[in-house]
Formats: sequence, structure tokens, C-alpha cells
Amino acid sequence: MAKTKAIPVKTRAKARRASPCRPETMAALGQAAECLKALAHPVRLRMVQLLLAGRYTVGELAEDCGIPDNVASENLRLMQRCGFLASERDGRRVYYQVAEPHLKSLMACVEARFLAGSR
Repeated sequence: MAKTKAIPVKTRAKARRASPCRPETMAALGQAAECLKALAHPVRLRMVQLLLAGRYTVGELAEDCGIPDNVASENLRLMQRCGFLASERDGRRVYYQVAEPHLKSLMACVEARFLAGSR
């Protein structure tokens, strides 16, 4: 029977343990999760895509997304409550625009991951 040479087992490097999460950190992460839920719908993501290119009225967004105006309005209000969007009245029309500059990089990530092959 041939002798096999033992291969030394490397000792595992001690994993760095993160310090326990502070309550205020968890609260902030909870708020972030709630706001991310506001974006977690194809219609709302499409609205953000459009609004990153300029300001639009509820009707213009609704038409592009193929939804009724009242549904578009509710989606916009939801995103506005999280601080993602701002609105501005011009006569009888209300225009929406992006208020959160980080939406641009967030949407770039979504588009690169999910839309790269569909263009």
C-alpha cells in the first residue's frame, strides 16, 4: 500500500465580526426598505425612468404606462411621500420631477441588470 503525503490544512483566518447593529441603524434600514418598496413595481420603475429624463404631468406618465390617470396619481403620491419625487403646479397642470438624485444611480443599476439585453 502506497503512503500518501498529508497536505497541511490551512488555518482559517479569524472572520471579523461586525459590531451589533444599533437600534437607530435598524430604524434607518427599515425606512430605506419601506421606500424601496415604493419603487418595487414595474409601473413605478417606468415612471422613474421617464422622470429622470425630465418633468411630466400625471396624464403624460399614465399614457406612457398604459394606466388610468388616477392610478398614476396614486403611484406618484407614494413615491413623493418617500421623497423620491417633487411636484410643481403650473396653472391647472401638476408636473412631477425627480427630487432624489440617487435615483439615477439606482435606476442605472436596475437597467444594467435587467434591461441590458432587451434594448
